[in-house]
Amino acid sequence: MVSVALEKAQVSAIAERVIQILREIRLSEPLTVFDRIAYDDQPLETPIDEEFRVGVIGLAYVSDRHLIEIDLQAISDSESAEDDLLEVDLSAEQDILRVLMTLGYAESFAKRANSVVSAGRAPCPFCGGPIDPNGHLCPRSNGYRR
Repeated sequence: MVSVALEKAQVSAIAERVIQILREIRLSEPLTVFDRIAYDDQPLETPIDEEFRVGVIGLAYVSDRHLIEIDLQAISDSESAEDDLLEVDLSAEQDILRVLMTLGYAESFAKRANSVVSAGRAPCPFCGGPIDPNGHLCPRSNGYRR
């Protein structure tokens, strides 16, 4: 299994967009059949060793195959990283993960992603850092971090 590291906001944005794409498919192609996938609520497999941290994300619907495509590219030092994903060559030496999912699996993935994100620690409204059950020292409200 391959694992990559994403921020909570990135996972949430992917799930939101996948749900939006699926809604658009249902409206524009009402005869398209979504396969039923059993909901997975099992704990994530550990250890989780990331191959790379994700920077650029691409989402697409492959209409002729009825698949959702998600491209995850490693954080790049290049300022033109967003342009790089548009012209990606999978044979090149770039850290990129391309995932193709059936529509039913994409729907299950989005539900699971939202579940995992909502189970995490709430973000601080000031600094965006995670708030522990005992609170946290916010550098924006008190000026320093321990």
